[in-house]
Amino acid sequence: MKAGMEEIKNGSVTSPRGFLAGAVEAGIKYAGRLDLGVLFSEKPCAAAAVFTSNKVKAAPIIVSMKHIAGGRARAVIVNSGCANACTAEQGLKDAGEMAALTAAKLGIPANQVLVASTGVIGGFMPMDRVKKGIDKMELSHDGGHRLARAIMTTDTMPKEIALKVADSTGEYIVAGTAKGAGMIHPDMATLLSFLATDARVEADFLRKSLKKAVDDSFNMITVDGDTSTNDMVSIMANGAAGNAEINNSNGRTFQEALNRACRFLACSIARDGEGATKIIEVQVEGAKSISEARKIARTIAGSPLVKSAMHGNDPNWGRIAAAVGRSGAAMTEEKLDISLQGKAVLSRGRPAAFDKKALSRQLKTDRVQIKVNLNTGRGQATAWGCDLSEEYVTINSDYTS
Repeated sequence: MKAGMEEIKNGSVTSPRGFLAGAVEAGIKYAGRLDLGVLFSEKPCAAAAVFTSNKVKAAPIIVSMKHIAGGRARAVIVNSGCANACTAEQGLKDAGEMAALTAAKLGIPANQVLVASTGVIGGFMPMDRVKKGIDKMELSHDGGHRLARAIMTTDTMPKEIALKVADSTGEYIVAGTAKGAGMIHPDMATLLSFLATDARVEADFLRKSLKKAVDDSFNMITVDGDTSTNDMVSIMANGAAGNAEINNSNGRTFQEALNRACRFLACSIARDGEGATKIIEVQVEGAKSISEARKIARTIAGSPLVKSAMHGNDPNWGRIAAAVGRSGAAMTEEKLDISLQGKAVLSRGRPAAFDKKALSRQLKTDRVQIKVNLNTGRGQATAWGCDLSEEYVTINSDYTS
């Protein structure tokens, strides 16, 4: 393979060498569906993770933050159907026991197991079912697809990617899986993502690389403005590819691969938003800084008015302009440009002439593109969201029923 990267057809988080996964029907909330899974590396790993910014953190997040502090991990135990959040001391005990039971089965220290949960907040983990599930868990090199299904809640599809990469250090694979459809908002939301690579990566560079990738992907999506208690993105690098160590001096291609994987998974989450019929991509350029551009892009993508207009195929660009103005970012109205589906609707702060009916027809698609140029600097960013439909209200009006 020449230098570069290509997507592996039907790849999964276990496409990298040395990774195993499995999933079982433990009956944590529903009967007859996969709801408990494990991802495991046969070799020791450098590891890193990013967690929710919510001040109310679920028990598995607290346990995983402690376990990842040393930059090492070899396994993740994850369940759907119960968030194990707002469960006080009992929740911490249960999350710790999940790590310990998994570690015992795999023959590794408990502090090398990360714990992740997703589901309804406030319920206690049914540990008798979890124990039985871990006991009957079988791991395999092709178990990544089962793991991807086990972490789904209101998701309508599994989210997976694997990239084969070649650079000056050798050949390796970067892969991942994710879940998320509701309670999605920048700075982590109700999303889980587990990434794996068989590249040998220096631990500090891995940590920085993950944060950079997350900032440009998972932290740039929004579905409903709610940030959850259980959000987590982790990566394990086991070096099974035998490449030269990747670090700050030679890690550009690895960073690009990780960015691409995270962006794909993040966009898959936005596209699969609860009740969504279309994905909305918001590109902002000409801001005073990247942080200002991100602020504007996320505000537009998260605006209920913009989301509703896009659902109704209404080219009401005034809602976009209003979102720019309330974002808190520096801007000058007389310099503002806005376009919808490539058609200018606002030019230098003045309404642009366009055929409203024709543009409305162009909005009748599963992908909407909004472009904003502030013409005040070089900062640029892209955010992703989805439209707001009646189905979103239906799903969330009886979520715990």
